[in-house]
Amino acid sequence: MNDVKKFKYFTVSSLAFGTWRIGGGYWYASHSMDNQWVSAIKRAIELGIRVIDTAEMYGNGHAEELVGEAIKEFSREDLFIVSKVWPSHADYDNVIKSAKNSSKRIGSYIDLYLLHAPSRVPICKTIKAFERLVDDGVIRFFGLSNFDVDGIERAVECSSKYDIVAIQNHYSLLNRDDERKALSYAEQNGLMYMAYTPLENSTLSSNEFLANIGKKYGKTATQVALNWYISRNNVIPIVKATKIPHVEENAGAMGWRLSEEDWKAIDAHFREKSYFLDKLISSLKSIRPWT
Repeated sequence: MNDVKKFKYFTVSSLAFGTWRIGGGYWYASHSMDNQWVSAIKRAIELGIRVIDTAEMYGNGHAEELVGEAIKEFSREDLFIVSKVWPSHADYDNVIKSAKNSSKRIGSYIDLYLLHAPSRVPICKTIKAFERLVDDGVIRFFGLSNFDVDGIERAVECSSKYDIVAIQNHYSLLNRDDERKALSYAEQNGLMYMAYTPLENSTLSSNEFLANIGKKYGKTATQVALNWYISRNNVIPIVKATKIPHVEENAGAMGWRLSEEDWKAIDAHFREKSYFLDKLISSLKSIRPWT
């Protein structure tokens, strides 16, 4: 399915496959579902989801290993692999070490390398390491995750050789605060904005309003929600699925577009409702680390 977005330095699929909780969790590995996880990643790639998002923290590196296993039978040039370095590894030497370890686990260079969240390490030291990694061919591009505009601008000031090309933050129809902040900055500056948790842990998948709009297109609420993000020029939603039918449903969000009228109706509907406080808080039963 050829549904792509073009940015200054690269062209990527309009949807990304996320690997949080694949291969384990917060710095611990699990091998209990390796075959299923690899199959899910492979199916996503087959269906045109060519952006794969992972991190050294996910499964203590095991998610990266599973990505590496899954991509072996595909042309590497057709894929866009994203990984992230944890904030406690943000000093120069540890960034270099972490990136090389991630690259080894994936079995390839990394297309986009992100600082997973703000760190106590001065950002210029991290950016300097990122630029070294580009020079060495370990990564192609770099960016930031969970950063506000002030933090992004400080990082941009540190970049002397290469541009920051992407921001990855929490954004959804239920959590729209970033529209006035980092998302707006990304749009104005031509950066790719990767939106994690776009379905809010399946809350939007059962939304009646979205389901009713989906009937016009023969699409599910999930597919309508994902297409709403895809329809924004620079937004790439990151969505995870571990079962093939769910992967296929997610991929069905690509290859078509909501009408302008329906896009605006969804936009207005979720602005008028207090979904974030009323529904999201009740669904988050435990605090989790950055995705």
